[in-house]
Amino acid sequence: MSGAGAAERDHVDGSGIRVAIVAGQWHETIAGGLLAGAQREVERLGATAQVVPVPGSFELPVVAKTALEAGFDAVVALGVIIRGGTPHFDYVSSAATSGLTTVALESGKPVGFGVLTLDDEQQGLDRAGLPGSKEDKGAEAAHAAIATAVVLRSLRQLA
Repeated sequence: MSGAGAAERDHVDGSGIRVAIVAGQWHETIAGGLLAGAQREVERLGATAQVVPVPGSFELPVVAKTALEAGFDAVVALGVIIRGGTPHFDYVSSAATSGLTTVALESGKPVGFGVLTLDDEQQGLDRAGLPGSKEDKGAEAAHAAIATAVVLRSLRQLA
């Protein structure tokens, strides 16, 4: 399982952190689990969030960029890409990954990466934070974004 060795999601004080949860709509059950996990984690850490639905994973980078430019402190990008019989999976996975990385680096703000790149639907169900899932990648992505925003806020206060 890919989650082996994952760090514990300790509690960080996310108060005052505004998060945009940019959520792709493909594969409704898995996507819904990811979104619910992200929302639970945002609430647990005391941050606030606004959900921004997007058609699919390819659209995540441009919407994430716009959300950060609009004043959000962090983005949680959620998407589901399942390998099929054509190269489409490779193109969309690469574009989403490199696009979100570019957004984070250019904005100087965190982007929690909750884009699942899967060989089959079962892998997504195992990671979606649903009842019976082994992992909760939506919560993990939200935690990473908020914890990083807290670190960046602390560093900027030192300057």
